[in-house]
Amino acid sequence: MGLDHLWAGWRSAYIESVTSDPDTRPDDEVRPPPPGDGSLFERILTLPDREGFVVHRGDACAALLNAYPYTNGHVLVMPQRAVGELHELTEPEHDELWRLVRDTVAAVQAAYRCPGVNVGLNLGEAAGAGVPDHLHAHVLPRWPGDTNFMTAVAETRVLPESLGTTWQKLRDAWPHRAG
Repeated sequence: MGLDHLWAGWRSAYIESVTSDPDTRPDDEVRPPPPGDGSLFERILTLPDREGFVVHRGDACAALLNAYPYTNGHVLVMPQRAVGELHELTEPEHDELWRLVRDTVAAVQAAYRCPGVNVGLNLGEAAGAGVPDHLHAHVLPRWPGDTNFMTAVAETRVLPESLGTTWQKLRDAWPHRAG
C-alpha cells in the first residue's frame, strides 16, 4: 500500500498572507469585517463585492459566500439589514429573500452540476445560528457520499478551490431574470 498525498495548493498563499503586510494579502483570503456599528453581515456588506465575496446584491437582500463553508459553493442569502426573525422582515425583504434563495439554488446547480442542494435557516442560538441577530439562509451543493473521514474523524474539511474561484463561478452562473 502506497502513501496517499493530500494536496492543498492554497497553503503557501495562506502562510504568506498571514506573515505579510495585510494590504498585500491575496484577494481570495478572508479578511476581518470592517470595524463599526451594525451586525457582522451589515459590516461585510459595506465592502466591495469582491472583497466581501458578495455574489449578488438586490435592493433589500444579498447573497454572499460563507467565509467558512461546509463545501465549495456554500452561499448565505440574507436581508441587507440586521433582522433576527422571519416575522421581522418587511414584505419587500421577504419577497426578495426567497427570490434570491431560488436564484442562488439555480447558480449553485449551474456552477457545480450537483445532484442536490441543501437550503436551510437556523433561527436563534438554540437552533445553531452563529449570527443570531441577522438571519440568513444557507444554500449549498450536495453530492451522494460527500461526507468523508476527514470531516467525520478529523473534524477537518478539504475544499479544493479558493473563495475567489467560488465567487467567480457563482457570479458567472447567476441567473439573469427579466423583471
